[in-house]
Formats: sequence, structure tokens, C-alpha cells
Amino acid sequence: MKKDIHPKYNTKATVTCACGAKFYIGSTVDSMEIEICSRCHPFFTGKKKLVDSAGRVQKFKKRLEKTENIKSKKIVLKKAKKVTSSKTKELKKKEEKKEDK
Repeated sequence: MKKDIHPKYNTKATVTCACGAKFYIGSTVDSMEIEICSRCHPFFTGKKKLVDSAGRVQKFKKRLEKTENIKSKKIVLKKAKKVTSSKTKELKKKEEKKEDK
């Protein structure tokens, strides 16, 4: 192997989980922070746990709500255009009848 091109390998890199568990592994970084480990993962514990990284579910719901609002506004605008166009047609017909008399 060539010298001085590979990163430094730490045999005791610290891994800290969100549940508070700490353990050591071999890695090129000194320390890591993780959200789920084998002590708190639902597969290993048998408990259900909702994992929501950085509010992704809320972001999705917010985006979905926004698109629904836009769709409903478009529908309302289309209906309003139909109503106004039909009313303007009626008014034009009435004016034409008045002019004919």
C-alpha cells in the first residue's frame, strides 16, 4: 500500500445513540451520533417506535395540505369563471334584446 494516502483508522471510535447507549467500533472517524441502535431498534426490542427524522412526517403533511388548498382554490376559480361568464352572456343577451326593442 502507498504511504500517507489512507485515512487514519481508529480502533476505538465512540458511537453514541439517541437512547443513550454508547459502544466502540473501528472507524476512520473519532465519534458518531446515531438515532437507532440494536438496543432501541423495534426489530430487536419488539416494541413499536415511530422514528421521525427531522419532522419529515410533518413536512409531508404540510406539503400535502398546501397542494390540496391550491387544488381547491383552482376549482373555486373555475366555478367562479363559469358563473361570471354565464352571467355576462345573460347580460349581453338582455342588452341586445333592449337594443332590438
